[in-house]
Amino acid sequence: MNSRTPLVNPMLTDFYQITMAYAYWKAGVHEENAVFDLFFRKNPFGGEFAIYAGLEEKLRLFENFYFTDEQIAYLKSQMPKADPAFFEWLKGVDCSKMRIFALKEGTIAYPHVPLMRVEGPLAVGQLLETPSLTLTNYASLMTTNAAKYRLVAGQKKGLIEFGLRRAQGPDGGLSASRYSYMGGFDGTSNVLAGYLFGVPIRGTHAHSYVQSFVDLSELKVKTITGADGNIHDFVDIVLSIRNELGFIYTNEGELASFIAYAQAFPDGFLALVDTYDTLKSGVPNFICVALALLKIGYRPIGIRLDSGDLSYLSKRARKMLNDIGSRTNAELSNCIIMASNEINREVLVSLTQQGHEIDVFGIGTHLVTCDEQPAMGCVYKLVEAKGVPRIKLSQDFSKMTIPGRKEAYRLFGENGHGLLDLMIRVGDNPPEPSKRVLCHHPFDQIKRVYVTPSKVVPLHFCVWDGKRTGHPVPLKETREYVLEQLRNTREDHLREINPTPYKVSVSEELYQYIYRLWTEESPVTELK
Repeated sequence: MNSRTPLVNPMLTDFYQITMAYAYWKAGVHEENAVFDLFFRKNPFGGEFAIYAGLEEKLRLFENFYFTDEQIAYLKSQMPKADPAFFEWLKGVDCSKMRIFALKEGTIAYPHVPLMRVEGPLAVGQLLETPSLTLTNYASLMTTNAAKYRLVAGQKKGLIEFGLRRAQGPDGGLSASRYSYMGGFDGTSNVLAGYLFGVPIRGTHAHSYVQSFVDLSELKVKTITGADGNIHDFVDIVLSIRNELGFIYTNEGELASFIAYAQAFPDGFLALVDTYDTLKSGVPNFICVALALLKIGYRPIGIRLDSGDLSYLSKRARKMLNDIGSRTNAELSNCIIMASNEINREVLVSLTQQGHEIDVFGIGTHLVTCDEQPAMGCVYKLVEAKGVPRIKLSQDFSKMTIPGRKEAYRLFGENGHGLLDLMIRVGDNPPEPSKRVLCHHPFDQIKRVYVTPSKVVPLHFCVWDGKRTGHPVPLKETREYVLEQLRNTREDHLREINPTPYKVSVSEELYQYIYRLWTEESPVTELK
């Protein structure tokens, strides 16, 4: 099994998938060809876009999709009346007969457009439902959430994911780190995510570190090796600067902790400054140590705020850094200000409105738990069986399915932005640049438009044909793809408040196909 995610295997499923597979097998239809679509019906977080994620993890699932002898024995114990020959068949189940089409991982996606199309034996396609949804829902939700944080914060601000300790278990924490990076965050505090996925790891220290020091007498080592290789009495330099600046009433234990941390990380000095008093002690103590580092050839990184009025404190701290830097060393003004403390998108919007001086945000709980919307809502529906298109009808049009094998294209206007996504039947002529095409709303007869695209981009690619069709895409490359799309999508589709809906349409041929099948499958009411 996949050693990176050992829990992801065919047993990570709902029991009814196994019982359905048995019923298909018993009826002798388990090898009949079927087509399933994996898609979502409504954009998450009250927005008008989502980002498709989880493809690489699903491909690893498909590569390792087989039942072990131990797993077969367990299923036998849970289905004691089932025909033993079924379990012999189950031992041979794999994805070698499957063909799977999907959006490129990291693609901006919209409702009803299949994120993935699964073709192959009916029973195997059914067994893929639950694990495929598991590996798509949270991944796409998390990546979309991270992208929305990136949009609110702006492209120039740093974003670090701090959510491991608040995530829903170790697997949730690891996925959060992976997909927040994919969605545009710059790094994580999660060491395992760095080790497994190459996500840049970042960290400083906690309040407990500062509190562990009482006074300067605890500093066993007074010296530091400068950037030039010479040994310096670092404590003496810090205290001399402290006296010159008049910061003699700051907390001495905090100062000692900063000195010790700077001795450990002279070229990575980022200090948490709110343990006792941010402006009266924390920032002054940082300035003393930072100036001492600058004096011996190192560049301190900055400070972290973790409580209080972040806008006010960041502006006051920036003023202190600038004022003292202008009198002593201009490099002090280049120190960053980082902020954490239960930050969500609403807080980011408020900070922007207030005018803050924060350069980097550390975001945890609200990001990784997706507390605004804890589930994505992707579904996996049968759209063709034995070569016959299938449709699910509902009084709620949003819950209807679009039947048959489909592929989608993104049609772009002259300004380079997407105009709409157009679904067509597989085998029909695709839209072409500079040729006018009629685009229908899937379920509303009145809504239709003509579009003459300047560019047409196919959205679906064969990612599995009995085996993986391409090489794994590095996570960093997918992250850049996400950010590129965010830069090239119309701002009104992405904005936080009252975004403009993006159009998802079907071709004239598919539209007629839907309504013919709708008529055929709908029962006729008889009035008496």
